Amino acid sequence: MPPTRHQVLGYPLDAVDMDAAADWVLRHVAASRHGEPRPRLVVTLNPEIVVQAEGDPDLAAALRAADLSVADGVGVAWAARRAGVALPGRVPGVDLAFEVMRRGGADLRVYLLGARPGVAEAAAAEAARRYGVTVVGAQHGYFDSEAPEAVVAAVAAARPDLLLAGLGEGQELFLHRHRGALGAGVMIGVGGTLDVLAGEVRRMPAWTSRLGIEWLFRVGLDRRRWGRLPRLFRFAGLVLRGLPR
Repeated sequence: MPPTRHQVLGYPLDAVDMDAAADWVLRHVAASRHGEPRPRLVVTLNPEIVVQAEGDPDLAAALRAADLSVADGVGVAWAARRAGVALPGRVPGVDLAFEVMRRGGADLRVYLLGARPGVAEAAAAEAARRYGVTVVGAQHGYFDSEAPEAVVAAVAAARPDLLLAGLGEGQELFLHRHRGALGAGVMIGVGGTLDVLAGEVRRMPAWTSRLGIEWLFRVGLDRRRWGRLPRLFRFAGLVLRGLPR
């Protein structure tokens, strides 16, 4: 049975916890091996993506085309509560990627796409070491997004069960536009997960996640992220106004 789907700020949001989300991904991985023709797109919804989609109709369409949409950020969980939607929990993209690989093990064929040159390869080696997954490819994210044919073809040739794409702001749009050609069973936009896996970025203390302030803690420690604060304020305004779509 598919998860209960709600609409929050005009975007789909599925009522799943980490366990149910990982089950969903692995179930569709298995289905793709048995001929399910449609690649599945997982969106890890966070405030920045919502605000970005405000001015990008193509991105908004990509978010609405998600086969599974989970509450990555505490801000999205807050928006859901204000809309009267009860979620069983948040599903951060980095944790979902790790949990799916942990459960999938050697049977899971994974392709890592994104981050700076060298990072995807380091993340691939760590994924294989830590989870025992079968890495079928790794490619940095510094390619021409206007001419991605070679990258798309390389992913398709590898026939991954799971494609983890850490392409920053353009990742959901890239996956949506090329989902038919990429040839992956399930595709997830995972933001900075590859940097975390490669050891390039340190995860915040567990207590910050439990309190729902991991994003604030990270922004406070990294001045490069201060420019993202206006989007968070913009998101708060959208939620407080209950902006209809």
